[in-house]
Amino acid sequence: MNWKFLSRKKTDTAKPKKSKTREWIDAILFALVASTIIRGLLFSAFAIPSASMEGSLMTGDYLFVSKLSYGARMPMTPVAIPFTESTIYGNMKTYWDGIQLPYYRLPGLGDVKKGDAVVFNYPAETVPRPVDMRVHYIKRCVGLPGETVTIVNGQAYTDGKIVKNAPQAQTSYLVVTNGTPLNQDVLTDLHVEVRGFDGTSTYEMVIPTDSYSQVKNFSNVKSVTQVNEPKGEVDSQVFPKNALFKWNQDNYGPILIPKKGTVIQLNDSTVALYSRAIEVYEHNKLEIKGKEVFINDKKADNYTFKMNYYWMMGDNRHNSVDSRFWGFVPEDHIVGKAVITWMSIDSTQSFFKKIRWNRIFRPIPRVEQ
Repeated sequence: MNWKFLSRKKTDTAKPKKSKTREWIDAILFALVASTIIRGLLFSAFAIPSASMEGSLMTGDYLFVSKLSYGARMPMTPVAIPFTESTIYGNMKTYWDGIQLPYYRLPGLGDVKKGDAVVFNYPAETVPRPVDMRVHYIKRCVGLPGETVTIVNGQAYTDGKIVKNAPQAQTSYLVVTNGTPLNQDVLTDLHVEVRGFDGTSTYEMVIPTDSYSQVKNFSNVKSVTQVNEPKGEVDSQVFPKNALFKWNQDNYGPILIPKKGTVIQLNDSTVALYSRAIEVYEHNKLEIKGKEVFINDKKADNYTFKMNYYWMMGDNRHNSVDSRFWGFVPEDHIVGKAVITWMSIDSTQSFFKKIRWNRIFRPIPRVEQ
């Protein structure tokens, strides 16, 4: 019997082996795609550029920012070079803004909470570029949509309730002693910075919240007084930079943070406070003709907000340009929540002392309220 019909002639040919160059190209492409997905949807890295969050976060800290916490914001400018800032080599753009997508955020693990350290795109940027291509800032969330913020003698309140400061939050004080010198080593251990001395008994210091009581109880300290701009003294640099509001960075408000669906009556005061939100963030045309307000060429007596907004402040209260100076942070500017410090470098130290080992892989806790 002929069994050949049961056998099948092998016709498949062996696949050619990939060259080393092709293998490297495939590996690099896979790594780029995977890292782009991770950076876009899960986590991204961020470096602290300034002292506005000291002593909670230090200049030279490198952070992981969770996009899962609030939900990943989908790219609004899809044509861009990955892993770069919006400009390189001076003013060379790394993106093309010919295609702009509407704001959309994937579901997240939760909402922005008061006390979170939040990374966002700087809303008051004057350079005309897309929202997701603007400079990144990090601040502490102090006020939520629909709340009213007031600052009294440097202390923030929302809806009349005190907003707890971070344990390492810094504020300026005048410290008067009996004339005997203070122990500099002890001050260093307490993370106290001496900024001025009159040569006899009075120091200007920046003191963290959790070191205040220890400094006050020094045997040679007679008084510790917080340095504040007095109520009624006008700072022309604070938001909204309008003569109707006699505010400064230490005595400010009250001011209502817009919430999606909030309706405001339009008058001189509300236009001064909310015109940027109406025009720039929510893309309307606003005009004042005599005593009348027109939005998109129609007379308007009120306005309904389309987005949620937040109030952000730095932990280093007297060394932070924040919502007190440029106003609200719209929800479409929110990038994510700072969750961990994975590296920290002190550029002022010698080579072998540059790394702050005690800050590596250090969690960034929320300030519980």
